[in-house]
Amino acid sequence: MAKNLVIVESPAKAKTIEKFLGKDYKVASSFGHIVDLPSKELGVNVEGDFSPKYQVSSDKKAVVKKLKDLAKSAEIVWLASDEDREGEAIAWHLAETLKLDKKKTKRIVFHEITKSAIQKAIENPRGIDYNLVDAQQARRVLDRIVGYELSPVLWRKVKGGLSAGRVQSVAVRLIVEREREIQDFKPEASFRIDAEFENSDGQTFKAKLPKSFATKEEAQKFLELHTSAEFSIADLETKPATKSPAPPFTTSTLQQEAARKLYFSVSKTMTMAQRLYEAGYITYMRTDSVNLSDEARNGAKAAIENSYGNKYSKPRNFQGKTKGAQEAHEAIRPTNFAVSEVPVERDQARLYDLIWKRAIASQMSEAKLERTNVKISASTHKDLFAANGEVIKFDGFLKVYLEGTDEEDMEQEGMLPALKLNEKVLNNYITATQRYTRPPYRYTEASLVKQLEELGIGRPSTYAPTISTIQNRGYVEKGNVDGEKRNYYQLTFDKGKGVSEKKLSEKVGSDKGKMVPTDMGFIVTDFLVNHFDTILDYHFTAKVEEDFDEIAEGKEDWQKMMKEFYKGFHPQVEDVQENAERESGERILGTDPKTGRQVSVRLGRFGPMVQIGTVDEDEKPLFAGLTPDQQLNTITYEEAMDLFKLPKALGAYEGEEVEVNNGRYGPYVRYGKKFISLPAGVDPVSVDLDEAIALIKQQKKADAPIYMYKEKPVTKGKGRFGPFIKWNNMFINVNKKYDWDNLSDDDIVTLIEDKIQKDIDKVVHHWEKEGIKVEKARWGRHTIIKGRTKVELPKTVNAEKLTLEEAQTYLDAASKKSSKTSTKKKKA
Repeated sequence: MAKNLVIVESPAKAKTIEKFLGKDYKVASSFGHIVDLPSKELGVNVEGDFSPKYQVSSDKKAVVKKLKDLAKSAEIVWLASDEDREGEAIAWHLAETLKLDKKKTKRIVFHEITKSAIQKAIENPRGIDYNLVDAQQARRVLDRIVGYELSPVLWRKVKGGLSAGRVQSVAVRLIVEREREIQDFKPEASFRIDAEFENSDGQTFKAKLPKSFATKEEAQKFLELHTSAEFSIADLETKPATKSPAPPFTTSTLQQEAARKLYFSVSKTMTMAQRLYEAGYITYMRTDSVNLSDEARNGAKAAIENSYGNKYSKPRNFQGKTKGAQEAHEAIRPTNFAVSEVPVERDQARLYDLIWKRAIASQMSEAKLERTNVKISASTHKDLFAANGEVIKFDGFLKVYLEGTDEEDMEQEGMLPALKLNEKVLNNYITATQRYTRPPYRYTEASLVKQLEELGIGRPSTYAPTISTIQNRGYVEKGNVDGEKRNYYQLTFDKGKGVSEKKLSEKVGSDKGKMVPTDMGFIVTDFLVNHFDTILDYHFTAKVEEDFDEIAEGKEDWQKMMKEFYKGFHPQVEDVQENAERESGERILGTDPKTGRQVSVRLGRFGPMVQIGTVDEDEKPLFAGLTPDQQLNTITYEEAMDLFKLPKALGAYEGEEVEVNNGRYGPYVRYGKKFISLPAGVDPVSVDLDEAIALIKQQKKADAPIYMYKEKPVTKGKGRFGPFIKWNNMFINVNKKYDWDNLSDDDIVTLIEDKIQKDIDKVVHHWEKEGIKVEKARWGRHTIIKGRTKVELPKTVNAEKLTLEEAQTYLDAASKKSSKTSTKKKKA
């Protein structure tokens, strides 16, 4: 047995560290936290000192037993969890739960998983930092209290099954407020003037008028001034400029840049970064710091000089600007600057490339530019056209990297031809284009992270789970807003033809992949802001983060902070629970012309709906569900009344009844027992029988067999997750390497046989007599399947060694849990 036991959080990290330590060291994983607050009770002593009631969860008992056994036989136990607050808390929980002897327990930290960093850590052990532990406990306890006390209020006053969270609810508020700004925005039109000129060498360049015109008449009048105009270069200014590199990545800037350049979600970025860190390729990925160590700067300098030459190297330090920055170790960087590519899967490699380039660029010379500003005069008026150009004289850090931007309408300056002062230039055309002011942009995941960071809300470790949580809870979704058509005018002046006019159109308001609040997001946010304005206040949330920082520095007592918070919070919860009215997001839209009854929209038991009449009347109200692309706060009276025209019987086709209706996933045509989705943008109310028959024929053609495999038909279709073929009740996704419209017989056979083999490969056990299977699932997990019952195994269970009896035990436990839940629902 090894003399030394090193405990880390993850198996991947353990595997990497084990390579650097000799036979005297055993590296084991705790698989994250080994204890946590109980799932079915508050678990915090709110009547006393706010001490948390930690317990080992059932899926961690085997891990704890194994670590206890290993610790007993080791001479020294090294607690090597991450060096942030979560990592410090894990080390403390390990020391307490495993009942480790303080004399033979050492705490070590390292910012990167390399041989030198591990050896240096072992040479410089320290004790557990209880200030960091207290800061983590304060966050965990405060968030538990807020979530545990606010959620039941939402169940009673809004809808069952909802939940609230200190940071998550504030993030949703940001998105809701931005959406309301967009809805309230009134675009203002003006006419922008653009021109193209040509010098004596026939080289063209574009210029703009620095002002706009409010009306078409004013714009036309301005264009007509140029009928006999001559143009010349009135001013020419060339001056040198420099552009400096951005600092190396912090957690939030990595999340933002990976979203802009790699189109990664925040959670994907953190998963990829975690794997790169655990494999020893990058430094720790949760950090507010933009600093690089002397060793790192020297490594970057050597790599830059070796690849690009001495003139490209400029070592520098950066000063962080993050509000309430903590965990002041290093920025995210490669552990070895000499390594520009690493042998990992594609997305990890792309993220590593981004990190390497950003860190290298931060230590490179400024780019040297020459900026030219030109003004062009017209002989018939005093307004000057302006043209700007930029020439790179020395690329410096731009040879490697340029930071992305969230601005969608940024125009890149180009080069200008050689021009001289007072030189005559020809005008090719001048346009006056009607442009509208734009509403604020919806948040992307990246811009939301940026806003949260600027407000001081949350910390590096909270951004990814916050954004995942608000989407999983149904408060926010990645929107696909179609937008709408808008007409605009463009006037063009041509010297030979005068002023001509064109009416053009554009699509405005369309957004893909942006954060859009759902009806539930609006309703819950409004309720919480109305009744718990302090909790939803941006300044309060930022102040709480500052308090956590004070606790981490030993300047504030965490239990005292909890008492102060709870003293005001708990009575407010009780008051709202008792006295607040239910919130349904109701809007009164008008009156039904047939009955004179009130028409309103609100959140119902099964989702957002329109209601004609009220429960106080003798006659029962009428209800209609909103379509997936309609929202309570934007639906119009006309759109609401159209919903009562459905379902609409259209007639019959080939002896089967045909009707059109709205469903959970959008409008559809029903033909007998078949349901056919309407194309995007088609209003179901306007669909007639001929259009429905065309869709039915199209669907019949799509459903017709395209091949026979083993005497069973193969059909093709497109579903929620993309194109597929169906054979023997088996749905097989067709990926992009196949030509979907022209699948060959060989393609079909390959797809089916690959799917069959894949299904065989994922089966670990199959007890046919009992009807029980154990299969590989996503993320390295395993699932026990019996009929419709599926039970996910804990990561700590070795699925290959699982016996039938053990599998049956898991299924029995799941069955008992399910029956308890259904009994509770019946009682309720």
